[in-house]
Amino acid sequence: MSRLLLLLACLCLALPLRAETFIQRLLDRPVPGGVAVIDLGEAAAAPRASYRDRPVMVLRDGQRWIAVVGIPLGTAAGAQSLQVQAQGQTRRVDFEVGTKRYVEQHIKLANQRQVNPNPDDLKRIERELAEQVAAYRRFTPGTPSNVFLDRPVDGGRLSSPFGLQRFFNGEPRNPHSGLDFAVPAGTPVKAPAAGRVVLVGDYFFNGKTVFVDHGQGMVSMFCHLSAIDVKVGDEVPRGGLLGKVGATGRATGPHLHWNVSLNDVRVDPAIFIDAFKP
Repeated sequence: MSRLLLLLACLCLALPLRAETFIQRLLDRPVPGGVAVIDLGEAAAAPRASYRDRPVMVLRDGQRWIAVVGIPLGTAAGAQSLQVQAQGQTRRVDFEVGTKRYVEQHIKLANQRQVNPNPDDLKRIERELAEQVAAYRRFTPGTPSNVFLDRPVDGGRLSSPFGLQRFFNGEPRNPHSGLDFAVPAGTPVKAPAAGRVVLVGDYFFNGKTVFVDHGQGMVSMFCHLSAIDVKVGDEVPRGGLLGKVGATGRATGPHLHWNVSLNDVRVDPAIFIDAFKP
């Protein structure tokens, strides 16, 4: 009997103290440019959490509260921490960030201004960037309709992945901040989750662009569109039409570029459609 009890005790020690939540299994990819899903425990009311001085998404998953945190691409592997406020107290919750290597991509552009903009272009780009940064920094209280997202276009292969170190005509530029879908011009672009249209524009680099706020810091951006079928303030349902694929802005051909942002951090959209590659 004592041997049996010892065996059972060893088995209990070998088991995890707490099973992963449903959303953790789907989304927890704690690498630079990825998502950390962090258990915040049980409580009657939702705790509040922040990471790098930005509020982060907090959801109930089963009986527990979790934080869904975007990790910047430039984050070094190792320990990171959230600040969590609950029941009048503030505590630190640590989590680990792993490593991930992103590859390079070399692109040739015929329009040299899309590589080295002139002074007037730079003024326009600065103005447009400010509009887009403000859209990404929104944090509205509503819970997203779904955090495991639908693909914004039907069919098509995933072309340029998130995180590519890009070179235009041999010159290094910022890493690719979204996911590209190689689909024909005119393909309908649909909302991957319900939300409110918060920005519409025709930008120097992005071309015709739509931003959708899904709630709690989750913001989607769709660009290089040939047509836009929504306006600022529109409430769009999951699957609602946003526009059509095109090649406007800095694009070498028709495709959809899709960004997903959490807590003002651009993260790999592939995580949300079960297409992530470690």
